[in-house]
Amino acid sequence: MTSLAASACDTRSDARTVASSPNRSAHDVPLAADIRVVSARVARGATLASLLRAQDVAASDVAALVGQAASVFDLRKVRADQPYRLRTSLQGSLRDFEYEIDGDRFLRVVRSVADALVASVVPIPKTRSVEVVRAQIDHRAPSLVAALDAAGETIDLTLALADIFGGEIDFNTEVQPGDLVELTVEKQFRDNHAFAGYGPILAAEFTNAGRHVRAVRFTPAGGSPAYFDERGVSMRRFFLASPLKFQPIVTSRFSRDRVHPILREVRAHLGVDYHAPSGAPVVAVADGVVVSAGTSGGSGRMVHLRHANGFETQYLHLSSIAVRAGSRVRQGELVGRVGATGLATAPHLDYRLKQHGAYINPVTAHRLMPPADPVPSSQMVAFAAARDRAFSALARAAVARTSNPNAAVQ
Repeated sequence: MTSLAASACDTRSDARTVASSPNRSAHDVPLAADIRVVSARVARGATLASLLRAQDVAASDVAALVGQAASVFDLRKVRADQPYRLRTSLQGSLRDFEYEIDGDRFLRVVRSVADALVASVVPIPKTRSVEVVRAQIDHRAPSLVAALDAAGETIDLTLALADIFGGEIDFNTEVQPGDLVELTVEKQFRDNHAFAGYGPILAAEFTNAGRHVRAVRFTPAGGSPAYFDERGVSMRRFFLASPLKFQPIVTSRFSRDRVHPILREVRAHLGVDYHAPSGAPVVAVADGVVVSAGTSGGSGRMVHLRHANGFETQYLHLSSIAVRAGSRVRQGELVGRVGATGLATAPHLDYRLKQHGAYINPVTAHRLMPPADPVPSSQMVAFAAARDRAFSALARAAVARTSNPNAAVQ
């Protein structure tokens, strides 16, 4: 059976009847083996059972398929607009069925030789190559998002890059025309050559206002993969540079005597206002515990987190909240989305930082945050070798890309 990765079509059902007959002599009696093939996408609000019934699958097979599928996959996670493919006889007897769970797996149900339906979750076959990406920030592409989009890449790569450099560069305030990013990244392709997503970034260099910030992926013995600079210092900081990843600008800084834009009276502004579109994701700047998450007067919808070392953060005027009081959050995890609730004139994030109960300037404090643990001294030789290989590959890829824009790194 052709895999779903190569056979899914658009949102319209594409039903085809295929008649086949075995080779036969003039004395053979023709035996019809008509097969109906449907390639479509899950309709909004549909369940696995309802989409099968809508395609006139026999009721007994619907029940059997749902029962088998539920044993290997949580059917509550069937999502609208995901592609599926099925084959049935013209009488509705199911031959096989495939549903794409995500970019890596699909649910497959086939009829066995014993005439029973058997379900399994199967990886989507992919090929991988390491490629170089180069993106320039200029007046036509004034942000990291726009620059990588102009380079033909998707938002997923932008997010991954921001996660790596998020403790070192504030992409809201520090990116400027002339900045340049170069990186090597694993790209994945399905067997029909369609792009299927990114693997890890292997090495990256960001030229920001004349300074060069480099990062390499390295896995310490017995540890997990992480990113380090050339000296083996972790790229991860205790706090991210900001709770917003891209494009917003600071519209109001930390101040003890700001004139409130609505109340028109002098009030201390104990945080930083970031202008951002409504619905933009707001993330936790560090690991922590949710102290409160809900409506708080003029602050609108607000999330309050408590972190180690006496730090607390607050995220105000949210349009929605993604966490609950008492839950734990990880650095970079979504806590809410930008809004204009409470005393706000437009969508923005009012971000506040406390240390030992007193409000402090977030911009200044974030720049002083220490990095996470470096590469252990016992593994510096291995790290140096991996670093040199990674940056040599990046340099070679940059040269190859200059001479052949479609070149991949081998």
